[in-house]
Amino acid sequence: MSETHRTDVAIIGAGPVGLFAVFECGMLKMRCHVVDALDVRGGQCAALYPEKPIYDIPGYPAIEAAALVEKLEEQAAPFQPQYTLGQQVERLTPQPDGRILVETSGGVRIDARAVIIAAGVGAFGPNRPPLEGIERYEGKSVFYYVKRREDFRGKRVLIAGGGDSALDWALNLVDIAERVMVVHRRPKFRGAPESVARLQKLAEEGRLDLIVPYQLFSLEGTDGALASVTLADLQGGKKTVPADALLAFFGLAMNLGPIANWGLSLDDNKHHIKIDPATCATSVPGIFAVGDIATYPGKLKLILCGFSEAAMAAHAIYPLVHPGEALHFEYSTTKGVPAG
Repeated sequence: MSETHRTDVAIIGAGPVGLFAVFECGMLKMRCHVVDALDVRGGQCAALYPEKPIYDIPGYPAIEAAALVEKLEEQAAPFQPQYTLGQQVERLTPQPDGRILVETSGGVRIDARAVIIAAGVGAFGPNRPPLEGIERYEGKSVFYYVKRREDFRGKRVLIAGGGDSALDWALNLVDIAERVMVVHRRPKFRGAPESVARLQKLAEEGRLDLIVPYQLFSLEGTDGALASVTLADLQGGKKTVPADALLAFFGLAMNLGPIANWGLSLDDNKHHIKIDPATCATSVPGIFAVGDIATYPGKLKLILCGFSEAAMAAHAIYPLVHPGEALHFEYSTTKGVPAG
């Protein structure tokens, strides 16, 4: 039998919210062990779009996803969390003494007093457009996320989608790519109003092309190198545009994976964990959920809301880890942070 690690709080998910939960727990003198199925810290921010700018982090008018992860790691470091990466949590088993046994796909066992699930959307993968032969181009000239802007310098880039990811990358690549074209099946975009306004202004100035209402129809190229993309309108009319790269942003396919089998109360779609918004407690004692995977009336899927939930969960967990000890709330400016 493998060694069992003992800790105060096991955190499932090493994305931004999971990393901040380490800080909040640490400030309350609770040790953390963090597990993530990815082999890097940072969750989607690190794996899918490290260079994507984020605009709604307090104190940062703009910060790239990778830089945010770096700051959060630095903030958590003084509390010396233990990390188990590249392994999926398969089982959570409540124990007779009230503790919880966490078991991973790699055989790691963690005995924790409480668990915080900060697993984002759970297991994730891109929603692929149903185009014949698209797999021949994937990773070469068809992409579902951007890791390096420079990869698209001087290229003709077609961006498909109408949400924030499509708009953000259109705005960020317009000064790098030879040409940016945005195709969407409706004239109206779903992204942030300010981003939509900037996109339309760039189109009016002739700096990028808005191709609406059209949708992807077929790809043309050889050996994985894209040459052009044929688009179709709602009446079946077609047009072909030259393109070196296609960025398809149709969202992520969400799958809770093993989480769905842990006996937690889920929403009707079985995609999110229901929690008490005052404490972030799930339906199972000792297990809490924060960030995008958690749901309650009025929930906003914002990183900053996840940060707040991490703080509330840590305070709710404190009496479990330190029974009988009164928690005197102190601001971090008064309390200070241990030296890293």
